[in-house]
Amino acid sequence: MNSPADIWAKVLSLMEADMTATAINTWFDDCTAVALEEDRFIIHSPTNFKRDIIEKRYLPTIQKALFELFACEFKVEVLGEGELESFTVKPQDTSFLPGTEDYTFDRFVVGSSNKFAHAAALAVAEHPAHSYNPLFIYGESGLGKTHLLYAIAHKIHAAHPDFRVVYIKGDNFTNELVQAIREGRNQEFREKFRSADVFLMDDVQFIAGRESSQEEMFHTFNTLYEAGRQIVFTADRPPKEMMRLDDRLKTRFEWGLPVDIQPPDYETRVAIIKNKAIRRGMNLPDPVLRYIADNITSNVRQIEGTVNKILAFQELMGESVDVETVTRAVRDMFKEKAEFLPSSDVIIEEVCKFYNIENDALRGQGRTKDTALARQIAMYLIRRMTSLSLKEIGREFEGRDHTTVMHSIERVENLMKTNPEIAEIIKDLNANINARYE
Repeated sequence: MNSPADIWAKVLSLMEADMTATAINTWFDDCTAVALEEDRFIIHSPTNFKRDIIEKRYLPTIQKALFELFACEFKVEVLGEGELESFTVKPQDTSFLPGTEDYTFDRFVVGSSNKFAHAAALAVAEHPAHSYNPLFIYGESGLGKTHLLYAIAHKIHAAHPDFRVVYIKGDNFTNELVQAIREGRNQEFREKFRSADVFLMDDVQFIAGRESSQEEMFHTFNTLYEAGRQIVFTADRPPKEMMRLDDRLKTRFEWGLPVDIQPPDYETRVAIIKNKAIRRGMNLPDPVLRYIADNITSNVRQIEGTVNKILAFQELMGESVDVETVTRAVRDMFKEKAEFLPSSDVIIEEVCKFYNIENDALRGQGRTKDTALARQIAMYLIRRMTSLSLKEIGREFEGRDHTTVMHSIERVENLMKTNPEIAEIIKDLNANINARYE
């Protein structure tokens, strides 16, 4: 991350386009940067006279330069005589959703593809449960849904520290429910979610088709909604396209406001890349920005991974950042999805997680109905998503012969044609597996 002094040097350089050198030298020659916080930039001028002039004449120019650097708005605060000593940087609340501090509205780059979702999320964060309840944000993986969910959480927590904000992923909701049932802690489980002031669930599609989870969600939703608590969901598709989701939940999820996020357009991708690079301490040349934006077109998460890899390449190899260097550093990140082959272990792990089955049981001789079907689906997915032969797939399941594998694959193919629920399960599993490689 660039230091405040480094950022101030870049700001002054950008301000040269709007100010004369004499004006900059007169008012900013002894001005120093103090801190860059989440949504404000603090500078210090040694005299109150200069401080007042900067505040009256030049704040918009400074804010414009900061926007050019970070592609987001910053407040600018100017300290005067005697104020530097008393200034302290606001400590971050590390006890609330630790590790997600960067997922705020200020660091979300808004473009035409996500403007509506961003506005709806901000409205919910500013006035919880006043409108858009529930808010349902949907779109493909890696487009910023989770970022908006955390941004809502952080903004509400900052304004209402006494609110109970509960965040959970859909698959963890199911896992916690299963554990609570096993240990006889059903009431404790219900209290955890039904007493929330703000309930946020990421990837709600994972509860679809799970009878107990859907039943619990139905009553949790009703309790929270009737109590006037804010509810926000994210998913990879709208409720009406979740074939295995109970109709009563589909209806409730659509009561408020469903909004989608689309892949970012070119201008938004450039802004995202520039923002993430600056925050990691890099000022990427325009040709490099354009090269990355031209090659990564659909996934914000992959853009962030690209910037991280460029930074690592620069630090380890000590090379300047140009198009040729970037091409070599991130060549593999521009491959088509089809070139990424998941391992059989990853596929089996995701199937086990989906069906809540132990790995040994799936690979072994378990003959319950659910285990047998899950095993056949795992064989089908390994055949479709890897280059393993039928014989090699059989070895993954305690040496089953290739004819057993072939019959399992054929059965799943037939079920997909006649049973929409199985087809939906395969779609969900494909998405979960592919997400591991994004």
